[in-house]
Amino acid sequence: MQKTFLSSLLITIFLNLLIKPLALFGIDATVQNRVGPEEYGLYFSLLNLSVILNMLLDLGINNYTIKSIAQKPEIAKRYFGKIFTFRLILFLIYFSVLMIFAFVLNYSSKALFIMMILGINQFFVMSTAYCRSHFSGFHFFKLDALISVLDRFLLILVGGMFLFLSFTKMKMTIELFVWIQFFCYFSTFCVSLFLLLKHVEKPFINWDLNFSLTFIKKSLPYAVLIVLMTLYTRMDGVMLERIHPNGAYESGIFAQGFRLLDALYMFGMIFAGLLFPMFSKQLKSDLDGVKPLLKSSGNLLMSGAILIVVVTVFNANFLLGLIYDKASESVPAFQWLMFGFLAICMNFIFGTLLTANGNLRLLNISSAFGIILNVGLNFYLIPEYGATGSAFASFVTQTCISLIQFIYCLKVFKLAVSLKTIFNFSIFITLLFLASKWQSSGIYLIISQLIIGVSLMFLLSFINLKNLKDLALRNPNFK
Repeated sequence: MQKTFLSSLLITIFLNLLIKPLALFGIDATVQNRVGPEEYGLYFSLLNLSVILNMLLDLGINNYTIKSIAQKPEIAKRYFGKIFTFRLILFLIYFSVLMIFAFVLNYSSKALFIMMILGINQFFVMSTAYCRSHFSGFHFFKLDALISVLDRFLLILVGGMFLFLSFTKMKMTIELFVWIQFFCYFSTFCVSLFLLLKHVEKPFINWDLNFSLTFIKKSLPYAVLIVLMTLYTRMDGVMLERIHPNGAYESGIFAQGFRLLDALYMFGMIFAGLLFPMFSKQLKSDLDGVKPLLKSSGNLLMSGAILIVVVTVFNANFLLGLIYDKASESVPAFQWLMFGFLAICMNFIFGTLLTANGNLRLLNISSAFGIILNVGLNFYLIPEYGATGSAFASFVTQTCISLIQFIYCLKVFKLAVSLKTIFNFSIFITLLFLASKWQSSGIYLIISQLIIGVSLMFLLSFINLKNLKDLALRNPNFK
């Protein structure tokens, strides 16, 4: 089992490193360059709204399936038809609510059409994720890894054909891009469903009201947390496009900075996904055993996050210029978003620990506070400062929530931050800062920052090979 998990994990990371950044920066960013920040900004706003409301498509089903049903494959085989039918009903509810919101927010007819396709796309995305939860339950790890990147792989092929091959005469528009996504998500869903159906029992369509209500009751706490977190992380783009006088353009500027953060967030989620089962097992067997695990993972993730933030902030103009035709206006927003990445990484650690400990009430309260704070700051800052103001609002919101979770963990788990840890991180940040001031931004500065940063991570014991081995052995998936 250990060998299977390790090989599957390596395949998953490799495929994500190979496919998703290429899709994000090679296709998605190129589309924004072709259609312009205003057109893409409208799409970015609509996409965020469709993602915010997609809780109605799921209601925590995927998380509950992974945590409960997928661990007992014989149950998953019997219940698939009931749950899948329930998801079809949820899609009708989701799509209706999505279009009502679009009408209330007074979007144009063009925006309403794009919203319809995006809503259908979300159904395919969430349904594919549901199929993948069964692959994990059946221990089809390599198949799950392949399906996880299939939609992006198709996007690279089809999107690349329209963007870069001369025989495709169609001009790239945001509508064409949405239709390309529709094809990729639909194809991925069909493949995953076809591969899954031979492993589940008939009937594939089976409506059971009592079963659905019971399922909602069990999965609802996870659903509430997900929707609250989605709101305070995704509402910036929607509010920016709706509030600012030149909202679509400002939303496009925000999207340029957000894209790299989104790519980094993806790998942070992989880290959090590994920590969750480790924290869960340790909390049940030995509460004190959480502390060394928390220290090892915290040192590794936070030192890596600090290095990434220093590199991206000091080289913002250079990095964004490599991706976009017009990048200078998005630099301030991008820098604030990257400062917020430090808080996001704290949430990956302490939020994951609180989730594993069952502190959903605290997490829901802190997320609700984050929504109120984010909305208030955006209403105040967006009219005057546009994308930069919205990015600053995101930074403040993420920082406050991470501090709440950190302080609560100190209290609940009786943690103490040592003076040695504070000193080591102070040295790390100071030396990185000084090393970043001696030459102008560019490839040579990035290389020197990475060499110095990684060397310091080893010298200050933020990276410890023995601790990494211990982390792996603690993971229940290895056993």
